[in-house]
Amino acid sequence: MLITSLLPLLTRYSLGCDLVAGPEGIVTLTIIPRMIEGGGHKPDPGELRPISLTARAAEIDAELARGDDGALGRLIADRKALADQIAEQRQATEAVRAAAAAKAKAATPTPKAAAAGANAQAPGSPPADAKPEEPASLW
Repeated sequence: MLITSLLPLLTRYSLGCDLVAGPEGIVTLTIIPRMIEGGGHKPDPGELRPISLTARAAEIDAELARGDDGALGRLIADRKALADQIAEQRQATEAVRAAAAAKAKAATPTPKAAAAGANAQAPGSPPADAKPEEPASLW
């Protein structure tokens, strides 16, 4: 049941396992996700946090036997869902950045357009050589 429970994680990570016996029959099972070499998935550091279960051996076996409904199965499903949400947010952020960069590039005037705009005179405005102390001339 352990391997079946870990299959969803194995699609994204390489896994290390650590099993430690404690006093009075208590056992700690730690599952350590690692990045897959050459894999396309770039995990968030939170995704690589170890998963640790501490209980009596029989209790851990019972939880693992529950499969997807057990503590480990639910935790793995939640982590996968969060990882998917993070990936979607990254894609959305990159799309917004690309759109903003394209919009900024389109809004930047070309040097010729800026020069033409500087020489253009708005209708009804005084001529460029007008002096404030003299009335405007029609000739």
